[in-house]
Amino acid sequence: MSDKRRPYIVFGYGSLIFKPPPHVVKESPGYLKGYVRRFAQKSHDHRGTPENPGRVVTLIHTEDWDNFSGSDSFPHEDVVWGIAYTIDPAYETEVRDYLDYREKDGYTLEEIDIYGLVDGQEQIILLKTSCYVGRPDNPSFLGSEPIDKLAERIWHSVGPSGPNKEYLYKLTESVRRLAPESHDSHLFALETRCRELDQKARAGAFGSIHEL
Repeated sequence: MSDKRRPYIVFGYGSLIFKPPPHVVKESPGYLKGYVRRFAQKSHDHRGTPENPGRVVTLIHTEDWDNFSGSDSFPHEDVVWGIAYTIDPAYETEVRDYLDYREKDGYTLEEIDIYGLVDGQEQIILLKTSCYVGRPDNPSFLGSEPIDKLAERIWHSVGPSGPNKEYLYKLTESVRRLAPESHDSHLFALETRCRELDQKARAGAFGSIHEL
């Protein structure tokens, strides 16, 4: 008798884009509707520490974000692109356990629909795909911060998985490569500000050398 279970498919919109889960048999690029991607989640265990948490992305329903993000002026027409990963059924339990541990800092498993273009027409390409979301009521959820303050925090933070700005740069690069025509104003604005901090740091270091 054939196995009629639905395949285990997980959608990545953050670090899973540039660091996929193991045992992937298929990758399906796609995008979401009705969500925004924001650096609104504290990271105590990957890109920061309990004493100095970094910032990582989460998905938030657009209407929820509107309720508490008066300082966020980024447009709603930005598209949340990511990748849906189909996992080898033989390793489903292993990968679920791996991702539950990896996303333990405030993320909850939800089911979302993934959109794509088929013959030039927008349609749902995957129904009820698993996705880890940092809901607004989780302890690590921070909400909206002024963009310059947020960039400073990302630029300075470091955790067991590496510098927080490396997470930002890898995610931005991956999103651009995934969908060059798309826009993610929040993501790109943070990248611009952190790159400016890089330049200031290099200029300061260069000046210090010449002072010796």
